[in-house]
Amino acid sequence: MRVACALVGDRLTSYRPRLVLASASPSRRQILASAGIAADVVVSGVDESTITESDINRRCQALARLKAQAVADQLKTETSVTDRGESPSGAPTLVLGCDSLLEFDGQVLGKPADAATATARWRRMRGRSGVLHTGHAVVEVASGHIVEAVSRARVHFAAVTDAEIEAYVATGEPLQVAGAFTIEGYGAPFVARIEGDPGTVLGLSLPLLRHLLDELGVPITALWR
Repeated sequence: MRVACALVGDRLTSYRPRLVLASASPSRRQILASAGIAADVVVSGVDESTITESDINRRCQALARLKAQAVADQLKTETSVTDRGESPSGAPTLVLGCDSLLEFDGQVLGKPADAATATARWRRMRGRSGVLHTGHAVVEVASGHIVEAVSRARVHFAAVTDAEIEAYVATGEPLQVAGAFTIEGYGAPFVARIEGDPGTVLGLSLPLLRHLLDELGVPITALWR
């Protein structure tokens, strides 16, 4: 799908695609907002336990695709035949799904089930590193065309103390995120460095999103507000 667009001054004005984020993650929404992209949020509500793929790349990609496809199907059902899943300007409606998993010691780690699991995980991770994988999938609603890819970043964890781990887990933050850590909020001081795109660790890589949108013929600048 290639869509012609015109410039008026320095801005694209011929069409304005609608982007729907299939995620309740405030971090992903903030990443988009910080880049000047306003996204509607429709939570997919998919059962992630249905994906049991052992390979971490295929697993996080399958989860991202499942979330994006579920929301795209919902939007397509709700959209009238005359709209064809397009925005009022005739531009496409796009659904973005993402999913993150941590690869550590050969294991695939999502959100910890409880505080005890998060504590044990941090005691293993401290002073070491793991690779955060984030699957991305973009579905063009009208056509059903989907593009997808995985971004990766190596995360080096600080040699935190038992007291720091206990205090961090007590905040509840590690229970809400893949790998039991973030690079924002309370977890920021406990990540020593990152090799790769920090957005991958936050759950959405803007350079990768730009590449996927280009495959659909949509310049990321057309999403600027």
